[in-house]
Amino acid sequence: MSAVNVHEAKTHLSRLLVRVEAGEEIVIARSGKPVARLVGYRRGRPVRRFGALKGRLTVDDSFFDPLPEAELAAWESVDKSARARRAAGPAEHLRSESRQEVA
Repeated sequence: MSAVNVHEAKTHLSRLLVRVEAGEEIVIARSGKPVARLVGYRRGRPVRRFGALKGRLTVDDSFFDPLPEAELAAWESVDKSARARRAAGPAEHLRSESRQEVA
């Protein structure tokens, strides 16, 4: 990693880009203090490997057991209220907040 001052970076930007494309990392400094880092641009998203976490985590068999009735009811009520808010739309949400402020 090398450092250059702002004036040198402006003057020799094309040369610096060639160095960055070759894999070098360049720090741009103002008055000797680092302010920016010039690094290569990675295209696209990194490739995800299937099974990358295999053997690193475990799931207890109880995870697949049915939920207790009380917990299931709690999740279902959250789902119903979220569905009702989505059906009302964002404008209804704002109107209900403004009504509360006036009251």
